[in-house]
Amino acid sequence: QVQLVESGGGLVQAGGSLRLSCTVSGRTFSSDTMGWFRQAPGKERDFVAAITWASASAYYTYYADSVKGRFTISRDNAKNMVSLQMNSLKPEDTAVYYCAGRVGYFSGSYHSQQGQVSRQDQYDYWGQGTQVTVSL
Repeated sequence: QVQLVESGGGLVQAGGSLRLSCTVSGRTFSSDTMGWFRQAPGKERDFVAAITWASASAYYTYYADSVKGRFTISRDNAKNMVSLQMNSLKPEDTAVYYCAGRVGYFSGSYHSQQGQVSRQDQYDYWGQGTQVTVSL
């Protein structure tokens, strides 16, 4: 059984930073696509970032426009972990952040995968979520 455990959420002032981590157990995820989504109060869950297998030594990364240049997704396959470094946080980043994984990787070029990695229905397993609150 695949389990994801997120950590690193909390309360931070605007302009500050947080680093979220997601540890995966129950499978070896080196070729899995991993993503982060978030759900703000009263809103739908939205795509934040994803990291997908591109070649034996490289991964593609994707970001929502709202977080480009501020957030960075990364993975450590030796630790079965994916992380989200969040800098220059804004109050509108306040949400529950969810880690998600897709068994295997998407095929095709970087651009051809772009429309798929942001779709929640493309992911097979999910974490419980971690709260991030950004105050003024």
